[in-house]
Amino acid sequence: MTPAVPPIQELAAPAHWRTVDVISDLHLQASEPATVAAWQRYLQTTPADALFILGDLFEVWVGDDAIGDTRDADSRFEAQCCALLRAAAQRMAVFYMHGNRDFLAGPAFLAHCGTTGLTDPTVLEFAGRRTLLSHGDALCLDDVDYQRFRRLARSAAWQRDFLAQPLATRRAQARAMRNESEARKHSGQPYADVDGPAAAAWLRAARADTLVHGHTHRLAEHALAPGLRRLVLSDWDGAAQPPRAEVLRLDAAGLHRVVPD
Repeated sequence: MTPAVPPIQELAAPAHWRTVDVISDLHLQASEPATVAAWQRYLQTTPADALFILGDLFEVWVGDDAIGDTRDADSRFEAQCCALLRAAAQRMAVFYMHGNRDFLAGPAFLAHCGTTGLTDPTVLEFAGRRTLLSHGDALCLDDVDYQRFRRLARSAAWQRDFLAQPLATRRAQARAMRNESEARKHSGQPYADVDGPAAAAWLRAARADTLVHGHTHRLAEHALAPGLRRLVLSDWDGAAQPPRAEVLRLDAAGLHRVVPD
């Protein structure tokens, strides 16, 4: 049985917007400077009137209080990234949707970076089209263990207990979860993909024909049903050969993938 469709936020683009960019899954971390540099160049050169970040901008986010902790190297790195985002938000509208790595980014983070939070999913009305935006993890229904953890980790009680721990403890737990994820990746065990019928149900409820999402790192376009499709965003890896740093750009001509200079 296809699960119930979650509440869908609606966002109508202002009349003066001409270009909208959508990105996700940059997984920014200090150990991958090439990706950070590509992201910084993109922010400084994009012609977009608005940028939508559909989750996992950071490899991990352990709480908004970490931004101001100058004793912690990871926190200093995150503060530098936030400064870049805040500078970009002074030139264009920036919207932020949680992913599975940064679901603890809260109101203080959004305010610090000058960004606007979005619920998952959100339908964007722009250039005469309704485009449904999601991180995508909620649609990976076959990953039963992850869906169980997702429900737990989105609860107020779990987040309160996690954030009550010292920063160093939270960092250690995040490293352990990342190591577990990397071990699974290298084991060859396949990750669940987005459930097609559930994605189609979301689109019909949103009165949209295109779902744009990240999370799976499987850049592609899929037909879901007659007149319905889903576009998977690229993840970013500046050290890959060739580098991956793709943007999905929306304008009057439609939706197209671009690689920033």
